[in-house]
Amino acid sequence: MRRFDGYRVLITGAGRGIGEATARRLAGEGARVLVTDAEGERAARVAESIRAEGGGTAEARACDVRDRGSVVAAVAYAVETYGGLDTLVNNAYSCHPDPDLFEDIEDDDWAADLDVTLTGAMRCARAALPHLAAAGGRGCIVNIGSVNGLQDFMNHAYSAAKAGLGSLTRTLAGHAAPRGVRVNLIAPGTVHTPNWDGREENLRRAAAVYPLGRVGRPEDIAAAVAYLASPDASWVTGITLPVDGGILTANGDLTQALHGTGAGA
Repeated sequence: MRRFDGYRVLITGAGRGIGEATARRLAGEGARVLVTDAEGERAARVAESIRAEGGGTAEARACDVRDRGSVVAAVAYAVETYGGLDTLVNNAYSCHPDPDLFEDIEDDDWAADLDVTLTGAMRCARAALPHLAAAGGRGCIVNIGSVNGLQDFMNHAYSAAKAGLGSLTRTLAGHAAPRGVRVNLIAPGTVHTPNWDGREENLRRAAAVYPLGRVGRPEDIAAAVAYLASPDASWVTGITLPVDGGILTANGDLTQALHGTGAGA
């Protein structure tokens, strides 16, 4: 028996990248997946591909996590289509580039990153929680955070939103545990998603500083989601799981400085 046979799953931001890889992974292990994305055509393409390739059961729906009505409708569709909901994966996010000076950050850019990345996850959890609590003890939420929420890698608004998502994960885990729902977060490092298209040289340079010698793949994060959403993690809640190639364990500049080879020696 596959780990997700009979599971009902909703994934946000699943039209490409980590969300798409997660949809494929869980559907491949037997889950019935609702692929959602702000761009409905992307979601439809992924769901159709999963079905066509014999990889599992998938439906698609446009869902804008900035809009409460859109979120409520997507959750209701999943429950109606699949007869309930066992797993929510909050993957949708927004990330505006930083200006050169912090004081030049625009209010609208800051608000957009928090609204999608943090408040959007709250909206989805709020709508899904009653259904997850009715899932017979297997209900869970997996939030996709970032190492940016744990350490300075710039992107002020995005990082603040991801740090907030880590806090929400912990507080919601405590609230939801008596209702039989687990809540966890994955903190990916640099992952080669379509957002990096045209910047492959940046990724090549980044790979050189990762202890494991490469940047991540969407499938690396999907595998971690599959663990946290599965019965294998039935006694795990409230955690932040870095899936980061070891980047949080290393500080190359400081190491060089201490050994007398860096600029700070």
